Amino acid sequence: MDWISLILIPAIKSLILVIVLLTGFAYATWFERKLIGRFQQRIGPNRAWTFGLGHPIADALKMIFKEEIVPSYVDKILFVMAPGLAIVPALLIFAVVPVGPNITLFGREIPLVVADVNIGLLWVLAVAGVGVYGIILGGWASNNKYSLLGALRTSAQMLSYELPMGVLLIAILLTTALGTADGAGTLSLVQIVNMELPWYIRIWILLAFPLYFITMLAETSRKPFDFPETENELVAGFQTEYGSIKFALFYMTEYLHILGASGVAVSVFFGGWRGPFVEQAPILGVFYFAAKLIAMVFLFIWVSASVPRPRYDQLLRFCWTFLFPVSLVYLAITAAIVILL
Repeated sequence: MDWISLILIPAIKSLILVIVLLTGFAYATWFERKLIGRFQQRIGPNRAWTFGLGHPIADALKMIFKEEIVPSYVDKILFVMAPGLAIVPALLIFAVVPVGPNITLFGREIPLVVADVNIGLLWVLAVAGVGVYGIILGGWASNNKYSLLGALRTSAQMLSYELPMGVLLIAILLTTALGTADGAGTLSLVQIVNMELPWYIRIWILLAFPLYFITMLAETSRKPFDFPETENELVAGFQTEYGSIKFALFYMTEYLHILGASGVAVSVFFGGWRGPFVEQAPILGVFYFAAKLIAMVFLFIWVSASVPRPRYDQLLRFCWTFLFPVSLVYLAITAAIVILL
């Protein structure tokens, strides 16, 4: 058994991925605070170190050492489990996202993805669905009416917007039949990135991105769809009773979901790590992927600063009466295009 290829290299890649994601989460908060400050004609964080780059480190230390209070009326086992159940799936999403092409290191060809599985997109949908349970359990275990209402909103919102998201992804998966030799298509994100498709199919896929991005906002509970934690209605909702490191884990989960959703969107719609001169210098692929990921995170923040929050009934009505039917129409047209070609 080649234990280096089967155990050591995947373990090292997993460790590097976790470190990069946790660092990325920390500086995504800095990035958002800086951008929101600019949008609102403020300076933003600037006290800790140059340009405020020390603020994420200061926030992490504050959360770790802050006094933790667990209310006596909560379900303690579920209350403690919920943050972990929320953050682990957020980390696992990136396991199937390729961040670059294969590189040669110490005489071995190493793919820049933790696991190249042929059910990559199915893995993403399944793991993202499991992550919802952490938020629901957190609201339920808190034994607080505001937290419970936030958890109920989460379940309805996630279940509703998973349907159009899944339909749009199925439509895109149909187009992969045009890029595989046997015409069977693929669920692997690595193969989707590597796939050569006609330019008009690429344009057709991009037409679905605005709809998919709306579902991403709802699935990640980002503004303007942050109903599970609406401050003016629910006083932070499902995380009302959480403090210290447990609150920090929920906070991390939100940004890790943004990074994970952005990584999947970049791979599906924008070619992932692909770009000029990657064949000559494969390491450029990592920088292309990072640049596209940052652009996607910028789009998340831009929308959160610009679009007002609708009512909750408007959110669900928009999904069931517009987004879901339009995604079905897109699927039907895509199927017709693939059959005709």
